[in-house]
Amino acid sequence: MTTLGSETFYGSIPVFRGFARLMDPALYSRLPDHWSIGVADIVESTRAIAEARYKAVNMAGAAVIAAVTNALDGREFPFVFGGDGASFAVAPDDVERAREALAATASWVKDDLDLVMRVALVPIAAMRAQGLDVRVARFGPSPNLSYAMFSGGGLGWAEAAMKRGEFAVPTAPPGTQPDLSGLSCRFEEIPSVRGLILSVLVVPAQGADASAFRKLIEDVTAQVERSPDSGRPVPPGGPPLRWPPQGVEFEARARRGGSLFRRRAGVLAHTLFAYLIMRFGIKVGGFVPKAYVQQVVENSDFRKYDDGLRMVLDCTPELERVLTERLAMAASAGIARYGLHRQDAAMMTCFTPSALRSDHVHFIDGARGGYASAATALKATAA
Repeated sequence: MTTLGSETFYGSIPVFRGFARLMDPALYSRLPDHWSIGVADIVESTRAIAEARYKAVNMAGAAVIAAVTNALDGREFPFVFGGDGASFAVAPDDVERAREALAATASWVKDDLDLVMRVALVPIAAMRAQGLDVRVARFGPSPNLSYAMFSGGGLGWAEAAMKRGEFAVPTAPPGTQPDLSGLSCRFEEIPSVRGLILSVLVVPAQGADASAFRKLIEDVTAQVERSPDSGRPVPPGGPPLRWPPQGVEFEARARRGGSLFRRRAGVLAHTLFAYLIMRFGIKVGGFVPKAYVQQVVENSDFRKYDDGLRMVLDCTPELERVLTERLAMAASAGIARYGLHRQDAAMMTCFTPSALRSDHVHFIDGARGGYASAATALKATAA
C-alpha cells in the first residue's frame, strides 16, 4: 500500500477562509491510522507563569514547532501552538525525525530555559482504539499561509496520555541542541487598544451534545467576528519594535555554535541591523519592510481549534461581558467548560525560516499568563 507523507497528505487538504466556518465537519479530513501525534507541554507551567516567566514558556512551546519543521527540512505538516506547549501530526516516514526533534527540544528547554518539558508521540491507531478520532482542516488567515485545526477528540486524549506518562519520548542527553533556526521573539508586548486582552479556551463538557457545542462555538465566533478586525490583538501597523529587544537572551540561547557570549553579541548585531531596516523602511534586496509588517499582521495566529476553541482577543469590556455570559450559560447547561484570562497586553513569538517568504509564522498569547492561565481557570470548573 502506498502511503502519503506528511506534506503530501496535508497539502492535499483544501484551505478554508472565514474562521466562523471552523465547526463545519466537511472541512476536516481523517488522518491516516499509521500517522502519529506529537504532544509537548511544560510541567508546572502555572508556577513558571506565577514567576512571570511568560516569554520563556511561550518560547518553549514555539520551539517544538520550529525544531520539528527544521528536522523535516521545512516540509509542511499540521501543528498547533498551545502557549505552554504544542501538538502536531506526522506520517510514518517523518516520525523518527520528529522523535529526535522532540527529545532534543526537551533537553534544550531544560538546559537553556530551566523548564521541564514532557514530550510524547502517540499513534493515531491508539486513539481510534478508544473510539476517538483525529481529523484536520487547514484555515487560511491570509493568502500567505494556513494553520491546522484539529477535531475528533484524539488530540485531547493524546495530551492526557502524555501527562499519565504514556508514549513518552525520553529527553536527549544534556547539551543536545535542536535546530531552532528561524525562532525569534524580537517584538515587544502588544498593549490592548480596546480595553483588555482576553485569552479564551472552550472545550466540550463530558457527554455534551455535539450539535449544542457546535452552536455554542458558532455563536461565540460570530460575536467575535462582529468586533473590529475580529478581535485581532496585533494592530495594523504591526507590534512595537525596539532595540535591544526583550527577547535577546532567548534568541541567543536558541542559536547553535560558539559561546553564549558570542551568540548574544551576534544576536545584538543582527537585531540592530534588522531594527534599523524596519525603523526607517529600508528595502534590502527582496525584503520590503512595509510588506513584511503587513504579513506579520495577517499571519498572526490568534485563534484556532484543537478539540476546543482557543482565542487571544483584544476586546472591549462589553464583548468580554457578552462572551462570559454566553459561556456561563453553556457551562450551566452541561454543554461546555471554559476558561478566561484577562490581561493588559499580548505577546508574539515568531518562526521565520526566511524573511523573504510570505509564510512566516507568528504565535500570539496573552502576556500575563495567556492560554496557560485560561487552562487553569478551565480546570477549576471541573473541580
